[in-house]
Amino acid sequence: MAILDAEPFPIELDLSALGLVVIDMQRDFVEPGGFGASLGNDVELLRAIVPATARLIDGFRKAGLPVIHTRECHRPDLSDLPPAKRDRGNPSLRIGDPGPMGRILIAGEPGADIIPELYPVEGETVIDKPGKGAFHATSFGDVLKEKGLRQLVFAGVTTEVCVQTTMREANDRGYECILATDATESYFPAFKQAAIEMIRAQGAIVGWTATTAQVREALGV
Repeated sequence: MAILDAEPFPIELDLSALGLVVIDMQRDFVEPGGFGASLGNDVELLRAIVPATARLIDGFRKAGLPVIHTRECHRPDLSDLPPAKRDRGNPSLRIGDPGPMGRILIAGEPGADIIPELYPVEGETVIDKPGKGAFHATSFGDVLKEKGLRQLVFAGVTTEVCVQTTMREANDRGYECILATDATESYFPAFKQAAIEMIRAQGAIVGWTATTAQVREALGV
């Protein structure tokens, strides 16, 4: 057991049941020319969290704890992409269309892959998800059960969409959730701050928040 000095109050960590979930740190979201940039967003905001996210991943690897990565992407035939999702955003560059890094958010295309700085190592699980949340239409829930996890630290993008959605889904399933505040980001800083406040409101109604340094200290690395 270890104590994490989190907000809104410290939480006791069971290191035998703790894992890290890194959400959608993909080229299409983080690099120039990808889907995120095509919507008019400043991807440099997301790139700024890469060093902290790398330190967080390094801490879990050194502690011998599981690291799970997700990628938001779709089948090449778009059979798992509803029109309600495809028809949003920039009409000239939608999911499935050719982009600078291959077809936008399509499994197997370069842009849908995880950025090199945070790339999974051998043995780490990668979940391809067609929705915002990691549980929808994936094996994510089964993976958590197989690994015996009950507490999850979250990092990745974007804070208010895929990260928060997955945290809420996990909370509903009984997992204790912690958000690493300097290892997550939004294209809209105000949205990130609002999501953080919502997550830890009312006595950690969705989960706790802490910095990468605080998490590493609790891990003893």
